[in-house]
Amino acid sequence: MELSLLNLLLVLVAAWLGGLLATRLGYPSVLGELLAGMLLGPPLLGVLHGSEALAVVGELGVLLMMLYIGMEIDPRELGRASKGGVLAALGGFITPFVACYLIIYYVTGSAYAAMFVGVAAGVTSLATKSRILVDLQLLDTRIAHVMMAGALIADTLSLLIFAGIIGVAQFGSVSVMDLALVGLKALAFFAVAALVGLKLIPRFGVWLQRYAPGRTVSFLLIVVVALLFAEGAELAGLHGILGAFLAGLFLRERTLGRTLSKDLMDLVRDVSLGFLAPIFFVTAGFEVTFDVFQQHPILLAGVIAAATVAKIVGTALFYLPTGYGWREGVVIGAGMNGRGAVEIIIAQIGLSMGIIDATIFSILVFMAIFTTATVPVLLKLGVDWLKRRNELVRSDHERRGVLIIGAGATARALGRVLARSQPVWVVDRNPQLCALAESDGLQVICGDALDEQVLGEAQAAHVRTFIAMTANAEVNALAAQLARTVFYVPEIHVLFSGGDEAEHQSLLAHLHATTLFAGPVSLVAWDYRIEQERIVRSKVPVEQPMPASRFFQALQGPRPALPLALLRGDRYLPVHSGLTLEPGDEVIVLQAMDVPAMPRDRFDHLVAQAPVLDLSRQLSLEEFFRVAAEPLAARLGLEAEALQRRFLEREALSSTVVFPGVAIPHVIVEGHGRFELVVARCREGLRFPDQPERVHAVFVLARSEDERTFHLQALSAIAQILQREDFEQAWLMAPDAEALRRLLLESERRRLPLPAGSEPDEALPEA
Repeated sequence: MELSLLNLLLVLVAAWLGGLLATRLGYPSVLGELLAGMLLGPPLLGVLHGSEALAVVGELGVLLMMLYIGMEIDPRELGRASKGGVLAALGGFITPFVACYLIIYYVTGSAYAAMFVGVAAGVTSLATKSRILVDLQLLDTRIAHVMMAGALIADTLSLLIFAGIIGVAQFGSVSVMDLALVGLKALAFFAVAALVGLKLIPRFGVWLQRYAPGRTVSFLLIVVVALLFAEGAELAGLHGILGAFLAGLFLRERTLGRTLSKDLMDLVRDVSLGFLAPIFFVTAGFEVTFDVFQQHPILLAGVIAAATVAKIVGTALFYLPTGYGWREGVVIGAGMNGRGAVEIIIAQIGLSMGIIDATIFSILVFMAIFTTATVPVLLKLGVDWLKRRNELVRSDHERRGVLIIGAGATARALGRVLARSQPVWVVDRNPQLCALAESDGLQVICGDALDEQVLGEAQAAHVRTFIAMTANAEVNALAAQLARTVFYVPEIHVLFSGGDEAEHQSLLAHLHATTLFAGPVSLVAWDYRIEQERIVRSKVPVEQPMPASRFFQALQGPRPALPLALLRGDRYLPVHSGLTLEPGDEVIVLQAMDVPAMPRDRFDHLVAQAPVLDLSRQLSLEEFFRVAAEPLAARLGLEAEALQRRFLEREALSSTVVFPGVAIPHVIVEGHGRFELVVARCREGLRFPDQPERVHAVFVLARSEDERTFHLQALSAIAQILQREDFEQAWLMAPDAEALRRLLLESERRRLPLPAGSEPDEALPEA
């Protein structure tokens, strides 16, 4: 068994290009991979070809893909499925199963082939649903929730029935004894799998977490577990994909822990969906024959029509007991009509076992392509139909609450207001900000907002509104995309801090999101104002209808203003660009205010004149002293390089880090009455020798010998400023260099009077 590397390379390239094209068009990548195999393989051009080695690689990819699907499915979701979801799943599976079974049995006379086609017709793929539901703005509707639950149940049911068919088919004939033996072997397998999964795998997970062998070894071990389950299924007369699927159900977060589970899921997904499984789907396309269009066009059309009509009609009929009406059932059936990867896997296994021939296999492949392609069209027509009849039900009662990404001062202020009328969850990586949010009475998850597990803990699957308002635009965009495409949150509001407005508008269009606060807002500046209590809060009544964006523009004047939230009746809502203000609404507005003047001393005048460096990139200590020495040298009339050497030599004697995160490097220079200061914020932190923590605040001093007294006074002033409880947070959150200067000037401390008759060189800046 020899593997042609050139052929493998061409198959991978074809899979990548086909999958990329399909996803760009809004369809699952598996359809593009199938079409690539059909067009470039033996069915048409013959550029690519299959081999035994390629088939083995593809089969391994399918096993790992089923492992990933199992890890993705939460068994608790099956138990929480709504009545409508269960009925839609049963109707959407049973009716097309029976219809296609009867057609194939009538034509071929093979019960096994008919059952295979019936199971494939009953499958419901969710691969394209999230994108379609986002585009049609249906995520907050009842039909969306029913479709999700129905597809989950239908696919699980399909795998179980498929396993039974495989077991029976191996006997070649059906008798009571054969059926009993198949049933006993299947029950034995499920019993052993459940025992191992519930008793041994949790201990295995504890061992993995405790001894932390690393991601690579952990990945290898869970693949071994999946292959053991797959082999167990094979020994029981079932198929290995069922064993891998069950292994995935047990290898979940509860067993492996959130962090390890997320890492391993990412690895399994990347290896299976990104590398091995595409080989399977491309080579599956090799088995398709276009002759079916000439030799069996009626059978092809009949199976596709039966699968489509039976799925829609069956779903609608079974959905009637919910009392929501047959029209809603028809639309749900249209949305569940797409097939995908699971159907192709079932068909390929049937072909490899000789249960179905190339003609039936080709019919199943074309059925998957056609039904998936028609879902967006049929679903849109159905939704428009429900809208015209005013029967599209928004599930407000099912989704409630707000999830805010970011726990800065502005986010906490917004959260406190919104929490007056609905639950609010906050996610942030900073433990200090999380503690402040908790003290405000908000529900807090401290973790990475780009981690699906973290968002899940923060109720992203149940909230109605998602607000991304960190100072990092990229984090906001990625978190919003997760909220929309993974958790289907219906309302997404994203902060716009300025910058590339075209890129921001493109993001909003892609996610059907809106701009938080209805205009560009400097989050860091508002965090700073709120922390420093430099705001005035007021309620502005709305007297006439107007877009929120126009209201935002009207607020902007000499002093910055922020429309924080809206009070409509007894509900508090976030202000965003998609909102229209109505008479009777009240907008809670924050407005910046001035700070009263306070007495100044010599240190204040020194700070007012000092260069303030706001360094965003990470520097070595040598680089930092070179940057800091340049403005000092210009003021002192010295060579910058020589001054840099003095600071480095001083640092070599003993560290000038005086507090965690704060350093005060200082040197003595020649002359009389000379005292200069450079203030620096290092956002990424400086690494000083033999210091465990990075330094973010640096006060660089250079003085002559006669300024020893003022040197001590300056050190005392800095020490008093550092005693502020919120200094570190305020320092890191200040928007720019001038805000850093104001922070030093406005801090409360003991100020020494200026000597009589002394005059500052420059007036102090306005606070």
